[in-house]
Amino acid sequence: MKKIEKLKKDYHAVEIPSELQAIVKDSIRQAKAEQKKRPILKKWLIIAAAATILFIGSINLSPTMARAMANIPGLAEVVEIFTVQTLTVDEATYQANFSIPAIDGLENKELQASLNDKYIEENKALYERFEEEVAEMKEVEGGHLGVDSGYEVLADSEQLLSIARYEVNTVGSSSTTMKYDTIDKQQNILITLPSLFENDKYIEVISSYIAREMNRQMSMDDEIYYFSFDGLELDFEEINPEQGFYITTTNKLVISFDKYEVAPGYMGIVTFEIPSDILRNLLVSDVYIN
Repeated sequence: MKKIEKLKKDYHAVEIPSELQAIVKDSIRQAKAEQKKRPILKKWLIIAAAATILFIGSINLSPTMARAMANIPGLAEVVEIFTVQTLTVDEATYQANFSIPAIDGLENKELQASLNDKYIEENKALYERFEEEVAEMKEVEGGHLGVDSGYEVLADSEQLLSIARYEVNTVGSSSTTMKYDTIDKQQNILITLPSLFENDKYIEVISSYIAREMNRQMSMDDEIYYFSFDGLELDFEEINPEQGFYITTTNKLVISFDKYEVAPGYMGIVTFEIPSDILRNLLVSDVYIN
């Protein structure tokens, strides 16, 4: 009972953002309009609908609420990374949806704060750019623009948390970019690609494997195509030292390329799981990759 009372106290202490208040008001207006059409609808349904939205919004928007939920058995894993805010624009020819993630529970509070600040700043920049592009389009009598940003948890083990953040930008055709963070939850550190290896030889070894794999895939499937010169020599030469990557729950390294980076748009985001045996002599240790 004490946990429930604390949960209620934390819930009522949450400051509901204006965006969420607007959503609740819209929901109530819609419910009332529906009630006029169907008088049998009870008032308590309207209140319940609003309360549900507030409750879900509070979980998504409040680290305090998230920590309170973590104390309920069976719910802890839901709030390790959560949506801290969602911004939506829905006009006739301009749509945007920004889902901002946040991490809670890291012992390294400086790392946690820096990651959460980064996620907020990324989406703030996307939103400001969206507003600027919409304003420019309106000046020339319109256009179509869609932006969608969000995140996905790719791996969540006892030790590692791998998070992917994506941005899909649609103007005629669509482009997709990905950003990744892999965190050692036990050591409370952010893992970078260079930090996994003793020196920069990994660039050559991984790049050579990816080039061979690209050629192998194209020889096996006519639907697969990577950029090449005159259809003969691959355009791809080597990965960036800080190339996008993540580590799977089975401790495999995955290298990622954005849409259009190494292949036509229909190929989408392209990823390659790198065999651990070709990396074994290059790694600092086998803690993360094995």
